[in-house]
Amino acid sequence: LLMVYVIALVIFYPMFAAQEYGFWYTATLIVAISISSFAQYYFGIVNRLLLTADQRGYVQYTAQTIAVVANTAVCYLLIMLDYSIQVVKLTTSLIYLIQPFLIYLYVRKHYKINRKIKYDKEPIPQKWNGIAQHVAAVILDGTDTVVLTLFATLADVSIYSVYFLVVKGVKQLFMSMTNGITSLIGELWAKQEIIELKKTFGWMEWVIHTGTIFVFGVTAVLIVPFVSIYTLGINDADYIQPLFAALIVAANAAHCLRLPYNIMILAAGHYKQTQNNYIIAAILNIVVSVLAVKTWGLVGVAIGTLFAMGYQTVWMAWYDSKHFIKWPFKNFVKQVAVDIITVTLCSITSSVFSMGTVSYMGWIVNAIEVAVIWLIFMVVINSIFYKDKMARLVHSLKQKVAI
Repeated sequence: LLMVYVIALVIFYPMFAAQEYGFWYTATLIVAISISSFAQYYFGIVNRLLLTADQRGYVQYTAQTIAVVANTAVCYLLIMLDYSIQVVKLTTSLIYLIQPFLIYLYVRKHYKINRKIKYDKEPIPQKWNGIAQHVAAVILDGTDTVVLTLFATLADVSIYSVYFLVVKGVKQLFMSMTNGITSLIGELWAKQEIIELKKTFGWMEWVIHTGTIFVFGVTAVLIVPFVSIYTLGINDADYIQPLFAALIVAANAAHCLRLPYNIMILAAGHYKQTQNNYIIAAILNIVVSVLAVKTWGLVGVAIGTLFAMGYQTVWMAWYDSKHFIKWPFKNFVKQVAVDIITVTLCSITSSVFSMGTVSYMGWIVNAIEVAVIWLIFMVVINSIFYKDKMARLVHSLKQKVAI
């Protein structure tokens, strides 16, 4: 399926996007980028799923770290030597082949798997609903770039890509910390240990909400100054877009805020029951983005994404409260209210810092100041509204320090 998709992109995408570049320039770039994705899916995804289910996600993150470091060094060298973007991206794809290979070696060494065995009954009854849900999720994530390509300019795509580069990195870093939770929640649900599940879910909800607000709140304050330094001397577009920056950060923060509720749904295997939620969110994103992009451009697609993510987060929280651990919906409302209070107070306070620096070192100093301010306010606010959670966090930190 991925190969068919890539072939379709090679044939049709240059017709829409090649406004300044030739057909072969764009087509060869697509092929260079796709090699890594194909290898990840075709050779590595089953092994990665096995490691995640066994709560050994650290193995794939180690392999990913090795690949990222190697890729950064090699790309820097190739760019300094003035190689074409096709050569750089092709090299990146080849380097990222390291990941599935290292993971394959680990699985082969630590697991005894009979790859020839055949099952006599369907192991995943709702797998087609899961596929439909996943397709809708992919559409939801990829709508912005497609809408901008079709209805805006390549300059808008370039601006979006720079901001999304930062936001995506922050989101992936945050989400990587939660991957092991799904298997734990799934185990508790399968054993119907509801009391322990309720405690774990309450703790998980608070940690993810608090972590998301801190990470993305600091990102919202620092992203425009970072982009201004990152794009210094580049004049192909106006990269200073504070409103768009705030909205795209908020949209991806909403994506992370839905994690505890989505984790519970996936752990319980409720693909069919929640399928419509994903489809509606994807449709909302497309419709709102297309309608808004003509008037507001980048801001329009960010509004579409934020609207869809917000809908999905609220819907999932409501579904969890009704069908799983009878988690009161008012808990979600309280958590969101605390999130809003935190963002408002921290944003007002951190706005007093001058962010007009034009150096990375100055930006780092400002980043430390902003992070400390947000941390102090969040500790105070959560000590008022979630005293028990803060006590548990302090106790956990003391134990780790003692070890």
